[in-house]
Amino acid sequence: MTEQPAPENPEGDEPIKQRKNGLYPSVSAELADNMKSGWADTELHDLRPIPQAAETARRRAELSARFPGERLVIPAGNLKTRSNDTEYGFRASTEYVYLTGDQTQDGVLVLEPTGEQGHEATIHLLPRSDRENGEFWLDGQGELWVGRRHSLTEAERLLGVPAHDVRELAGALAGAAGPVRVVRGHDAGVETALTDKVTAERDEELRVFISEQRLVKDVFEIGELQKAVDSTVRGFEDVVKVLDKAEATSERYIEGTFFLRARVEGNDIGYGSICAAGPHATTLHWVRNDGRVRSGDLLLLDAGVETHSLYTADITRTLPINGTYTELQRKIYDAVYEAQEAGIAAVKPGAKYRDFHDAAQRVLAEKLVEWGLVEGPVERVLELGLQRRWTLHGTGHMLGLDVHDCAVARTETYVDGVLEPGMVLTVEPGLYFQADDLTVPEEYRGIGVRIEDDILVTEDGNRNLSAALPRTSADVEAWMAGLKG
Repeated sequence: MTEQPAPENPEGDEPIKQRKNGLYPSVSAELADNMKSGWADTELHDLRPIPQAAETARRRAELSARFPGERLVIPAGNLKTRSNDTEYGFRASTEYVYLTGDQTQDGVLVLEPTGEQGHEATIHLLPRSDRENGEFWLDGQGELWVGRRHSLTEAERLLGVPAHDVRELAGALAGAAGPVRVVRGHDAGVETALTDKVTAERDEELRVFISEQRLVKDVFEIGELQKAVDSTVRGFEDVVKVLDKAEATSERYIEGTFFLRARVEGNDIGYGSICAAGPHATTLHWVRNDGRVRSGDLLLLDAGVETHSLYTADITRTLPINGTYTELQRKIYDAVYEAQEAGIAAVKPGAKYRDFHDAAQRVLAEKLVEWGLVEGPVERVLELGLQRRWTLHGTGHMLGLDVHDCAVARTETYVDGVLEPGMVLTVEPGLYFQADDLTVPEEYRGIGVRIEDDILVTEDGNRNLSAALPRTSADVEAWMAGLKG
């Protein structure tokens, strides 16, 4: 990684931050003057609005109607330091992306009230790097270091919102009058400017409303989720084709293989890939991915591609590494499949959100009683939650811009709510027999199975967005055999 220069800024109003131990301690006046000129005009004039521009406008209108007469501030967030002078890859806040479609660091959406009803939206962004003060080539976030930013005019054309210089926003917010709400936790500078104007309770109401807005997906969002799922299916195929190489190395080979698909076809992975082979499959969020991959064991792969618009898939398959389930592995897998089938069947408009979880848990409880691992009857097991020793987690969650989407929605509208067409959720039952669990026969220990699909609630039932990926044990074996040739 190239080191930035550490010069003084000979003419600009804002000094360019110097790097200690840089090889260039200063910039001559002649060089500074030379760097100001001789550059072609690169303004983009033929830009069209982003595909979701109409949807983001509708979402802002819904938000405006909920909070009449109040100024609403939604930041994208800032870069976060990983170590010394290197940063984590930037991911804009979900609220900001949902309402703008923009993914720019330091961006801020402001809805200014236009009276008792209605708002005027403005987006505040960093403009193009300054060629006069040398920022574009001297600053670590300048154009020649990290790439070209859109001009404010370009941003307006893309996003359909008037754009202003974000560096002037803090002063404007500090001097603003009237009620204000801000989405907290993303931009400390914005929050400082609003310190005496906001309350935690009112700000939380804003965050909760935006989370609940996202419960029902629009046509654009459903299309993006399908893209994410389709790429994820191809990523799973990639993994099956290289399982022999993973056996020669580790779970990291699986992780890297899927990551390649995510970066080629999308923006990134939507969350840390779980590439859990053997007993690691009993750890729900195994993301160290540094274990052995052995023939005869199972691989629990839980992974999702994130699209360029930041919508993510979330799919799990539990695969026999050598292509064939053992008798016991198949028995456990088929039980989980039966539970998932019951869960998916319960996903339909008007059903309680909890119904799919209850349906899947009942099947798993029945299997555990049948196998003699827990004392029945099944109703007693469910009432006391005894099956949870081996099922551990809930059977699903909402899916969208976040892998666990709409997470701050009120319980009464989410977990205790009713399913509606346009909702997208995962159905993912599992059975996990820990390697040190002395309450089950030894042959069960170290086996973990989860099957997860992304389900869209439709007008007449549901649609499995990830149906292209085989689910039955027989279909999984045939699919793997076909891919391995």
